[in-house]
Amino acid sequence: MGFLTDKRILITGVASNRSIAWGVAQAMHREGAQLAFTYQGEKLRARVEDQATQCDSNIVLPLDVARDEDIAACFAALAEHWDGLDGIVHSIAFAPKEELEGDYVSAVTRQGFATAHDISSYSLAALAKAGRPLMAGRNGALVTMSYLGAVRAVPNYNVMGVAKASLEANVRYLAAALGPEGTRVNAVSAGPIRTLAAAGIADFRSMLKQVEERTPLRRNVTIDEVGNAAAFLCSDLASGITGDVLYVDTGYHILGLG
Repeated sequence: MGFLTDKRILITGVASNRSIAWGVAQAMHREGAQLAFTYQGEKLRARVEDQATQCDSNIVLPLDVARDEDIAACFAALAEHWDGLDGIVHSIAFAPKEELEGDYVSAVTRQGFATAHDISSYSLAALAKAGRPLMAGRNGALVTMSYLGAVRAVPNYNVMGVAKASLEANVRYLAAALGPEGTRVNAVSAGPIRTLAAAGIADFRSMLKQVEERTPLRRNVTIDEVGNAAAFLCSDLASGITGDVLYVDTGYHILGLG
């Protein structure tokens, strides 16, 4: 019996078999969770449906987190399948590609800043708000995906780093607000992983190479390792952990001079 047996968890952000959200889904499925999935746009629907099938799930719902009506519709549809929800995995982030290259001051724009924060940070609060009635009284958990760029200046990460800092603050405020109801909120700060989203960051390959050469474990992290950490945080094994950021980056965040 897995440590998530009979837990009902909504997974957002699966885009391919290289997505961090897919690593999370696989780990949670292995540990016995019942899963529901979301997809953004018809282009991704068939792919996400196929991956949901691999996790024995037939709940695949459309969701554009930039639209409040889509969020409301998603949770209304989810309530037709489940009468309660034990977890939400938020693995969603976006910033315009042209803002993820060069120096921050030259690249940042008002619209790009607003977009990065709306999609990458506010969406976590929006999902927590919409999911609150289904999660009430179930001692559930929300987990989101962050990165070291939230607390360190990383070349080319730019406005996404600022949005991730906002996301981590969001985790703390949500944890304080939802804690009295028994709901926990945490983040996993993963090392760089070659995903579709990461492809938009300029010179990403050199980032992977630097981590592999310098990190204490001398390798990059995998989506499976991130998935295991997220599964733990959504389980009762982590019942005393909330408002925290768990680093899963093969130790890179502890380094000073390389």
